[in-house]
This record gives sequence, structure tokens and C-alpha cells, in this order.
Amino acid sequence: MRTFDLFVVKLENTVNDTITTDSGLELYIDNKYHEFENRVTEGPVVAVPFKYETCVEPGDTLYFHHLVVINDGQPLTGEPDHYIVRYSEDNAVSNQAIAFKSSSTGAIYPLAGWSLLEPVEEEEVQESEIIEVVKLKQKPTTRGRVAFTSPGVEEVGLEVGDVVGFKKNMDYRIKIDGKEYYRTRIEDLLYKEL
Repeated sequence: MRTFDLFVVKLENTVNDTITTDSGLELYIDNKYHEFENRVTEGPVVAVPFKYETCVEPGDTLYFHHLVVINDGQPLTGEPDHYIVRYSEDNAVSNQAIAFKSSSTGAIYPLAGWSLLEPVEEEEVQESEIIEVVKLKQKPTTRGRVAFTSPGVEEVGLEVGDVVGFKKNMDYRIKIDGKEYYRTRIEDLLYKEL
């Protein structure tokens, strides 16, 4: 199958409905109220868009936006367990393909318009021993460390390890190989710390 500007992934499930304990016990999760938190955001690539040179090959793992699977998702008509993932190098908002892992090298590569950031611990302000500060609400996450390079990341002058600031509420999380990252559009990055 060849597609114009879509990836196609094959997914057995659209939500992760089990967890395994350290002892190996498998437990089932009721996702009635937690579909967003337990959504599947990765799958093996079945087809790649021929309009773009993405370096993604069938068999690679594609990491994608949650809208691909939430609320019945974007199934490919006539192909059970196949879902379409929109891709655009011209418009980051339309690009649901966030990154891919090469099946031949295991390397992770962000795709057009996206950056993957490692969480950065916010610095705590030292308080006086006499005054106790009560925090009523949590400070929003607005910083991360560039975890992987891509042409888009390099284009804005960033390198792996740079600490960047991003817009409030842009700290959407995605797990890649069991590690949590923020998936942030490059256009939502505000500054690089010196």
C-alpha cells in the first residue's frame, strides 16, 4: 500500500488495558474514565507517505498524536486494526506523526515540526527556616531538555541537551521505550537557556 500524505499503522488495541506488576501479575484497567491517559501512541508502520522523504520504513515504530485513537480514532476503511496518521511538513498542527524508531538501528528521530524533551526539574526557591510556604496549586511545567535531534530542531539552533522553555500547557507526555518525554511542537518553544 502506498499513501499520498498519510502513515498507516497496525494496532491491536487503541488503549492500554492491562498493566503488569513487578511480580509478573497482569491486571486489567477499566478505561471508562481514563482513556486519554491509557491511549496507545505507538505502532508498527504498514505504509509511508510517498509525498515526503521521511526516512521511515514499513516495520519501524511510529509515535503519534492521541487523536489517532481517541473517540474511535481514524481507522483505515476496509482494513481491520489499521489506522491513518496524518503527516505534513508544511503545517505542524496537521502533523500527527511525532517521531519514529528505526527497526534497523533502534534510533529515535522526531518528525517534522516536533521536538521530544526530557523533563527538567524545576528549581526550588530556598525558604527561610521560620516561614512555611504552603503551595495551593502546582506550578505548570514550562521547561524541558532536548532529547533527540532532527532537521527542525537543528533549524532553530538547538542541540541535544539544550534546556528550552515552552508555552504553558504544552507539556503533553508520550512514552518511548518506557521513558516519558514531552512532545512539543517546535513552534511552541520560546527560548533556550544559556
